[in-house]
Amino acid sequence: MKKVLIGITGASGSLYAKRLIEELVQKDIFVYIVASDNGKKVMEYETSINLESWVYSLKEKYKNIQLEDINNMFSNVASGSYKLDGVIIIPCSMGTLGEISNGISKNLIARAADVALKERRNLIIVPRETPFNTIHLENMLKLSKMGATILPAMPGFYHKPETLEDLVNFVIGKILDYLSIENDLFKKWGN
Repeated sequence: MKKVLIGITGASGSLYAKRLIEELVQKDIFVYIVASDNGKKVMEYETSINLESWVYSLKEKYKNIQLEDINNMFSNVASGSYKLDGVIIIPCSMGTLGEISNGISKNLIARAADVALKERRNLIIVPRETPFNTIHLENMLKLSKMGATILPAMPGFYHKPETLEDLVNFVIGKILDYLSIENDLFKKWGN
């Protein structure tokens, strides 16, 4: 069974994290979720969903999901010997981006990202900020050079989206495509 970690930070865009988690658990992929305090607050503000309650309700139907404490540096996902197929920070705040790009692992989100980099595993950063300043761009470039994928939440329009869900599914489909996870969340170019 594939295993991924979803890191949720305080940037706007909680709907992307929610949709990605839903899609992964339905595809029988084990999902670890780590959220910052601000990530939880933004999710509740943007979606009216309490993260802990929502995850526990998902656990009633799916056993392949686990909420991790952001301060638990003894978690399996903090170790390079624990094999994760990917770490996705969605949405990724510029503060978290800066910490990761500079090797500052003061919490489980940054540590899991650091492990992904050092073990040469998939690290996908989904920044949700606009516009970017030079520091943001330099941090993204630094991470890209280290092997991370920078996948901004920038939906396309060639698939002729009609709803907000279509726009969100485009970004989630791109993430799943990158992880080689089959999906039909948006019409691929040429199909």
